[in-house]
Amino acid sequence: MQDLKITLLQTDLYWERIQDNLFLFENRLSTMHEETDLIVLPEMFSTAFTMKSAQLAEEMGGKTMQWMAHQAKEKNCVITGSIIINENEKYYNRLIWMRADGSYEFYDKRHLFRMANENEHFSAGNKRLIVEINGWKICPLICYDLRFPAWSRNKQEYDILLYVANWPERRRTPWSTLLAARAIENYCYSVGLNRIGTDGNNIAFTGDSAAYDFFGACLSHLKPNEKGIETITFSYSKLMDFRKSFPVWMDADAFEITTP
Repeated sequence: MQDLKITLLQTDLYWERIQDNLFLFENRLSTMHEETDLIVLPEMFSTAFTMKSAQLAEEMGGKTMQWMAHQAKEKNCVITGSIIINENEKYYNRLIWMRADGSYEFYDKRHLFRMANENEHFSAGNKRLIVEINGWKICPLICYDLRFPAWSRNKQEYDILLYVANWPERRRTPWSTLLAARAIENYCYSVGLNRIGTDGNNIAFTGDSAAYDFFGACLSHLKPNEKGIETITFSYSKLMDFRKSFPVWMDADAFEITTP
């Protein structure tokens, strides 16, 4: 199977300004000339991590979804990131997986960050998403999900764990530590894309967007506090060789997760 290219776009965000953020990412994407399979944008990339869900939510098929479809077609790849969605008067921190042909899938953030009252302004998801690119299987999750290993446990379902985030500077050590741990325990690659800058609540973010292999070794680490675009190539043959030589999955505990 061919290698997979994933592009991480680390940047600051405009606070609660959808159109400005769309212009920001459009300008950044216009500088990209390298081919890629997947472009990753941050959590709530069109608004930043705001709790104004009712005021800023869009409908499925709204302008941000249309923008993602256009960019995916232009770049001939998948684009993913999360946005605020209103569905039947419930609000979701929803990751959109937009393909170049305009088809899409989505994942609603399961673990809502109660320390910022996210659980009071959003509804939690109850279903994981496994998507495929060129034979690779990817499990995309959102920020706080990173702290809950049972939700991400790999039952021979995927090859890459992907997290989009607004993860604060004050907890940057857990960010990198948990990304490495998720890769090791799930015998997969892990990828985390985080924002930089300071948001409307005066919370600072360093980015530290990174990718790790199945040994927990860092494959890429974007410079903290700096804008950056980096394309990382993942080797399927190396992953398969590791899984064959060290079949830890054969001794994994069986369990089921119950959700409301």
